[in-house]
Amino acid sequence: MGKIGRMDASCIAVVEDDNEIRALVMGLLDREGFVAVGCRTASDYDRLAERQRIDLAILDVMLPGEDGFSLCRRIRAAADTPVLMVTARSDDIDRIVGLEIGADDYLPKPFNPRELIARVRAILRRTRDANRIGVSAPPERWRFAGWMIDSGARSLHTPEGKSVELTGGEFDLLLALVRHPLRVLNRDQLLDWTRGRSAGPFDRAIDVQLGRLRRKLHAHPGGGTLIKTIRGGGYQFTAPVERG
Repeated sequence: MGKIGRMDASCIAVVEDDNEIRALVMGLLDREGFVAVGCRTASDYDRLAERQRIDLAILDVMLPGEDGFSLCRRIRAAADTPVLMVTARSDDIDRIVGLEIGADDYLPKPFNPRELIARVRAILRRTRDANRIGVSAPPERWRFAGWMIDSGARSLHTPEGKSVELTGGEFDLLLALVRHPLRVLNRDQLLDWTRGRSAGPFDRAIDVQLGRLRRKLHAHPGGGTLIKTIRGGGYQFTAPVERG
């Protein structure tokens, strides 16, 4: 594993078994001011996580022993650590699987170094916004059809008071919809509001996350009708929303 450096910077675990690629990614991150820690296997990552807070995990899919998909599932089950999946395989199935199991973003190899850094910054920005505490910006809460979403606590509760577990991307997507109720929002708008400039021109992550978000909402009474697909237009949050 790599050596841990500046403790005041974001710690990024680079889980990649190819020594050259791991060194390249760590070098890119180091030059941008991050603390990059290299891990060759999932076991290396586990040992790192036991002794160091990890702000972002960059996971290669093809790892010796436990693969990146399996490690991503464990990370998402145990913590709120955001995950960026990276793979040499361009198959859309891999991309969809990665997003389905909770990855925040997905980047195929070979990748543009600037794109990697842009996606890393976008993920960390969303994470910091979620955890930032400020007296000048009180948390925003919205209520709709008995549900309640709290931007400060990053929480969603059903009319029965049950908490719904959402990934960072799912929460940002729902928040964008709730902030623009009864409007038809297209994919470009949702990408811009949830992922900003890190999104690619043909990015389908919104569709995958929307499907996953809908399934989680549908598991509770009344949740199945909150998000409507508008053919040729986009998506609509169907419930009236009250703030406060």
